[in-house]
Amino acid sequence: MAIFTPNQWLVVLLVFLLGLFLGMSFLANPKWKRRYREEARLRAEETRQREALEAERKHWEARTIAERARDERPAPPPA
Repeated sequence: MAIFTPNQWLVVLLVFLLGLFLGMSFLANPKWKRRYREEARLRAEETRQREALEAERKHWEARTIAERARDERPAPPPA
């Protein structure tokens, strides 16, 4: 295992602080907030649309099963 010198620890600390500072500055930019909110809105809309399509698919499956069951019933005997 390599042992870091104090100078190397200082460089590691400075790189970490630089990354922290840049990350905070990017997150504070309104452009990124707007893009995040837009992405969250699109995701919610996509989820609602997927749920609606799934409900419609279940409805049509149930309807098809009911129609098949009705068609497969034997006809009543003539009186």
